[in-house]
Amino acid sequence: MAERIESLKAGIVGGLSVCLAFAITSLLNTFVLAKYFQTLASLQSDVNWQWLVSGGVATFTGLLFGVTYRYIIRSDKNPQLKAGGVLAFGLVRGLTQIELGWNSHSAILPFLMLAFESVLWFAFAAIALDMAIQLRWVKPFSSI
Repeated sequence: MAERIESLKAGIVGGLSVCLAFAITSLLNTFVLAKYFQTLASLQSDVNWQWLVSGGVATFTGLLFGVTYRYIIRSDKNPQLKAGGVLAFGLVRGLTQIELGWNSHSAILPFLMLAFESVLWFAFAAIALDMAIQLRWVKPFSSI
């Protein structure tokens, strides 16, 4: 039971950090990138139901990442394994953004930017989880 609670805590830290990264990048896209770079104008987002759904999906994905990341680092302190987990989650979400760009009639650059952002989201979540484990907010997975 304690392992499930620790996994849930890791998931909450991951979910909150990805949600925070989503909010920051949405503000950055709306107020900086879309304003000063015309090719990135499609990144501008309003607070509507689509934005809320995207934030909810990002938060849920962060929760899943937090639980998975805790299991990734349970038995091996290999930094390549950690980076691989971050890259895998970021690329899965990022490649869907690129695929949306290829299927739309607008430029591909905004979708490449969104793909890059999703890798940054999970890198941010990994840093937050590492800090939470170091501060003992989340206990690392105990080896059996």
